[in-house]
Amino acid sequence: MCVSLCLSLCLSVCLSLSLCLCVCSPVCHPRHKTAVVKMDEASLTVNNELDAEMVVSWLSDHCYQCVYQPLGVVPAGPGPGLTSSMDFTVGTQHGITLQLNSSPVSLELCTVHYHFWEHGNYSLWVKNLNDSSVVNCSMITDTETVNSYLREYSLTHSLTHSLTNDLGFPCRTVETATDTILPGPATPSRRLRSLDTFRGLSLVVMVFVNYGGGRYWFFRHESWNGLTVADLVFPWFVFIMGTSISLSVSSALRCGLSRFSLFTKAVWRSVQLFLIGLLIINPNYCQGPLSWDSLRIPGVLQRLAFSYLVVVSLDLCVAWNSLDNLPFLLYWPAWLCVVVLETVWLCLTFLLPVPDCPSGYLGPGGIGDMGQYPNCTGGAAGYVDRWLLGENHIYQTPSSRVIYKSHLPFDPEGVLGSINSVLMAFLGLQVTAIIIHYLALSAVSLVSFFCCLSGIISAVLTKCSLNEGFIPINKNLWSLSYVTTLACFALLLLVLIYYTVDVKRWWSGAPFYYPGMNSILVYVGHEVLEEYFPFRWRMTDSQSHAEHLTQNLLATSCWVLISFLLYRKNIFWKI
Repeated sequence: MCVSLCLSLCLSVCLSLSLCLCVCSPVCHPRHKTAVVKMDEASLTVNNELDAEMVVSWLSDHCYQCVYQPLGVVPAGPGPGLTSSMDFTVGTQHGITLQLNSSPVSLELCTVHYHFWEHGNYSLWVKNLNDSSVVNCSMITDTETVNSYLREYSLTHSLTHSLTNDLGFPCRTVETATDTILPGPATPSRRLRSLDTFRGLSLVVMVFVNYGGGRYWFFRHESWNGLTVADLVFPWFVFIMGTSISLSVSSALRCGLSRFSLFTKAVWRSVQLFLIGLLIINPNYCQGPLSWDSLRIPGVLQRLAFSYLVVVSLDLCVAWNSLDNLPFLLYWPAWLCVVVLETVWLCLTFLLPVPDCPSGYLGPGGIGDMGQYPNCTGGAAGYVDRWLLGENHIYQTPSSRVIYKSHLPFDPEGVLGSINSVLMAFLGLQVTAIIIHYLALSAVSLVSFFCCLSGIISAVLTKCSLNEGFIPINKNLWSLSYVTTLACFALLLLVLIYYTVDVKRWWSGAPFYYPGMNSILVYVGHEVLEEYFPFRWRMTDSQSHAEHLTQNLLATSCWVLISFLLYRKNIFWKI
């Protein structure tokens, strides 16, 4: 065990040091990038023919109940029929509303809603018509632009199609543990190739969005409520970890291993995952010795370690050496424990007093909620993390800063959210027990039922709305509706993959099957080698979505290829 931990930590440290050297070297330093026009921005010229100074403010369509933000001031026209103008830069990711007020008397002149396109040039003319009391605001497109979100479709399609064809389909089966995180003392009697395929699919999407996703907003984490592609993969990874726990524990018990020995192995693996996670998210060695004062504690692998340990413990408490009874009856004590944990989450979230914040607050703080609660980011979740871990030991630049301008640190892998990640992993555990116990079509029917049930629960919790529900879908908080919604998606996707891969054998699972067999190596490797060639190179035009998309797709494809070659050599990194 000591040798395994030492090797794992040494590999992480060495790769992190290598990453640091790249970051500190002139080749990778941002000062060598030249940018003329930035991505996701357009140029706006505001022309003022009025005889009064004008204040321009803006508000993103994506910002819920937010206050207008100042954009700039346009001087009054120098004389009758003469125009003063001022140039501004506006965002193009979402539609925005421009509000124009007279100054110094704050009188609203007009509001203009518009969705600008990237690298476009626009003019907003503000003038009086025949009646001097009537202000006319008109938007004019000076330069035709192209929707940058559509023009790279052919490139994406051709690269992914080429990757799939080049790797082909696996021609043999390598009997390894069902998950590189989990114990594998014995080979399960019934191998579910669909689980490795699902895990690999989630991991490939995770690598792609972590590398930038072409710098598109829908491949980045949502600023607060709602979902993007980037918000799907981590819960799916937690879910599939739960499925692997069921297979590993049941297989080990059938082979005669004691529950205590399995528990000690689970503790050891959780410790290793936690320590590796700390090294990955704190790669600041080139700036001197790592400071304990600013060490970030929560992280992806840390949450996986916690969820894994809790769910393994629950499974060991109730699992039998054989699945002769119905899974529902088998796991009812564990379900009670999960219900208790969820009750704790609900009580802390909605009843815990948070200084200067309303009870049960689930908002982003900052300029949200009309700026009433700027220091309440995350409500109880943020307060618990800051009180328990300290402000310097959690994530300093949360996604809520992008739109909501929040200034408090907030960790999306915080303490309260870890409770709901346990629920996600436990759902995976329960579903796998169903798949193993029942015949193929019966298992598909039961899993589909749970999928529909999760969807109904989500609809009730959210009231089928983005922001108006009892508990909105929120990845930053790992809210209960977020877990039930992602569980619904995961169950639907698992049913489809299980039916096509394991039941009908229409698809082998390639190319996603290969990274699914080496998940820890791919995850750790892509994090610490991100700045190295061939995963990244100096771009000709760093403000081009097309070049970023090409780079991110090729980097992701490299990890799929690496996992394929390791699979052919029967090399798997397990902890």
